[in-house]
Amino acid sequence: MASTNLAHRLRTATDALLARPAAGSRRPRFDLEESFFARKRLTKILKREGATYRTAEPFPHVVIDDFMEKGALRVVLEESSRIAPEHWKSRSRDTEIKSSLEDESSFGAFSWKLFQTLNSGHFLTFLERLTGIDGLIADPHLRGGGLHEIRRGGKLDVHADFNFHKRLKLYRRLNLLLYLNRGWAEEWGGHLELWDRGLTRCARRILPVFNRAVIFDTSNYSFHGHPTPLSCPDDRSRKSVALYYYSVECPSEDDKTPHTTVFRQVPGH
Repeated sequence: MASTNLAHRLRTATDALLARPAAGSRRPRFDLEESFFARKRLTKILKREGATYRTAEPFPHVVIDDFMEKGALRVVLEESSRIAPEHWKSRSRDTEIKSSLEDESSFGAFSWKLFQTLNSGHFLTFLERLTGIDGLIADPHLRGGGLHEIRRGGKLDVHADFNFHKRLKLYRRLNLLLYLNRGWAEEWGGHLELWDRGLTRCARRILPVFNRAVIFDTSNYSFHGHPTPLSCPDDRSRKSVALYYYSVECPSEDDKTPHTTVFRQVPGH
């Protein structure tokens, strides 16, 4: 199975590289061999955001606009729109109505490269310097991560994430969410809400617009979600890329006991 998946990815990547635009058409907006980040882009983010990450309220986080090369992300969006419905895993229950895809063999060539980039040693070093968390480890299995999609009426109640990866035997430390939603209107909702430790108020609401990344600590009190059902048009959906990062050490003694996702009731929902 592994060799079959690798062959599929290589064949897809080769097709993308060898493809030539039809006569009279424009050149591709982004080439698979190009970098997803402009030169010194991550260094500039560190200089601008590194000093304030750990003091952000209601828990350590940062919101980064124009996170990477938009041409690359446009292709990732196009690829995600072409994935057959049967490959997605859908959940519909009181606490969440959403779809996700962790299986990288279903990703297009650019999407596969995106996840490899964000799980690379170079990017992990960037995250360590940004957040102050040493010894970060990527998850090659994308448990709970990958591509996410929520359609009209969907939601994700406020929660604290699962804190332990049983397969890797590692503690979860960071979330990275990267939004793919071009032309997203404020009235459609889908804001990522960050709640205070006591769950008395929403401290920050973040619109999930295209090429906006949110990075935040994972802990027992990093409550987040978007509990209001989505009100976008039927032909639109809230798409995002999700990656989670781990370490051998747990973030604190009171977060040492492994647990699954903990959903919580919040005022107004």
